[in-house]
Amino acid sequence: MNEDIRIHSWPCSYYLDTSKQWIPGKLSLTPVSIKFTADKTGELLVDFHLSGISEIKKESSHLIFSSLTILEKSTKHWFSSLHPNRNVVFNILEHFWREQLVSSQEAGAGAALESSKGKELTGMLEGSQKRLEDTAKVLHSQGEQFDNIMRGLHKIEGDMDVADRLLTELESPSWWPFSTKLWKTPLEAKPKETPVAPDPKTQEGILLRIPVIITHRTDSNAKPGKLTVLPSGLEIKDCNSQLLHRFESRDVDDIRVHTPYEISIRQRFIGKPDTSYRLLAARMPEAIPILEMQFSKKIQFLEDALGFAGARKSPQADLGTSIWQA
Repeated sequence: MNEDIRIHSWPCSYYLDTSKQWIPGKLSLTPVSIKFTADKTGELLVDFHLSGISEIKKESSHLIFSSLTILEKSTKHWFSSLHPNRNVVFNILEHFWREQLVSSQEAGAGAALESSKGKELTGMLEGSQKRLEDTAKVLHSQGEQFDNIMRGLHKIEGDMDVADRLLTELESPSWWPFSTKLWKTPLEAKPKETPVAPDPKTQEGILLRIPVIITHRTDSNAKPGKLTVLPSGLEIKDCNSQLLHRFESRDVDDIRVHTPYEISIRQRFIGKPDTSYRLLAARMPEAIPILEMQFSKKIQFLEDALGFAGARKSPQADLGTSIWQA
């Protein structure tokens, strides 16, 4: 993955301490760094690594104007006039900053944070293989549940046959010589209760759950939440684990991959607005291969994500696809 890929950018103003003035420009976020470029000169005034950030806060400059401050090592950077609003920028920056900290802690103290393109692609392929194994286990478990359901249905069918014969015997004429003895044994035997089949949804396994930044329809407020990928569909929850929406697999009309870190999910309706969610996440590259397997005919890679899709087409990825199809 190219570390210079731009995840998002926002028009804003940056306070340049050397000249004591606000400089209009664009604040940009990449997978590993934050940059600010001045509009007039095109000069790169800010460029630092996410791992070097100590704190991100919402503050006010001159006690009036809402601003966003980023403490990087011993330097405090001030950003104001953020568009569409300060909360959106804060939520996205904080999300990628926290995910970067988590990944650095997992890698171990003192480990290098920047990885080469080949290492990252290898890690993504290994993650895809692990998800394939988890998916196979979940499908196997569901197959056993369906087998139990079928056995219960066959038992019910057999009991209904017995009941039908008993009703026929009860309705037979009184002069029929075998009316009281022919089916005596089945009458004395108590029918066994049919075992209750487990609900597949209550025991459904989770393929993947990642933190995301959620934007609903044209709402400009991007809020933190979670995306859960299940064999039967997708669940979107807020930061308090309250369900915002559940997409059944058959209800998803299209999934668009805007970048390796951002997707949109849509369900179309006739006569009313579509249900659409846009999701941005640092761990989205882990979720895209699973979504591609589940919604192969509904997923679409846009221009900025075509390189990501092509990079995943390797012999190992093809092997995983063949295993999934088998």
